[in-house]
Amino acid sequence: MKQKRIWIGLGVIVALLIFFFSILFIIGRFSGARPGRFVFGDKIAIVEIKGVISQSSGIIEELQQHVEDDGVKAIILRIDSPGGGVGPSQEIYREIIKIRPKKKVVASMGSVAASGGYYIACAADRIVANPGTITGSIGVLMQFSNFEELLKKIGIKGMVIKSGEHKDIGSPFREMTSEEKKIMQEVLDNVHQQFIRAVSEGRKMDYSKVIQIADGRIITGEQAKNLGLVDEMGNLQDAIDITARMVGIEGKPNVIYPKKRLSIWELLMRDMASAVIDVLNEKGYELNFPLQIK
Repeated sequence: MKQKRIWIGLGVIVALLIFFFSILFIIGRFSGARPGRFVFGDKIAIVEIKGVISQSSGIIEELQQHVEDDGVKAIILRIDSPGGGVGPSQEIYREIIKIRPKKKVVASMGSVAASGGYYIACAADRIVANPGTITGSIGVLMQFSNFEELLKKIGIKGMVIKSGEHKDIGSPFREMTSEEKKIMQEVLDNVHQQFIRAVSEGRKMDYSKVIQIADGRIITGEQAKNLGLVDEMGNLQDAIDITARMVGIEGKPNVIYPKKRLSIWELLMRDMASAVIDVLNEKGYELNFPLQIK
């Protein structure tokens, strides 16, 4: 009986210790976040554009929050993206153009900032890239698959009912007609011209000069600088220093980093803390903390 009480006591102590450290972990994670988020004075905000660009709403919302913060004097776009959708890239580009009269915007290229990634970058006041950054790829691409022959071999026939002659353009059930190919080519050429115009206006380059390198080729950051597509060589810290000088911040600038997403370990720790609270509540313990875990 005595031994049983000892084991129960040890179990409660262990549970309390786990709970205590979980609370400390969560408080440190959600209140302190990263340096610069809760400081006074002039700040530089970093907005990350990572991976394939498939939507713009989250990035635009983040940009608008920094614009409304009077303490944020400039924004750095940390781009590490091979490109993505035309629409989302254009929406982010447009938002940056609207921000520039209010705050300085600098693009910092990571390992890759190509196609839509570069489209967005050229809206910034200044572009900083690593010598080996993969960038450029000023072009537009559409890809279609044709399963007509495969379907014939396995005895499947596609059926389409349409309201217009070209409503099923790009269908995988049949080959494109020459007229349909012409239509799609015209669409691509128009979007390509929009891309070239955006680069020309953003980089203040002659339209004819941009056309010469707008054939979809990828280039390094060093090559891009020689072509006028990038302003300076440097990493993220160099971009921070350059931005600070642009807005007149002396000394080490306060930097607002993007909110870090919770890892699996952090989620487990949060769930563990919640479970400990439930167990203690069931046993009749009442715990009062200023932090609410939701």
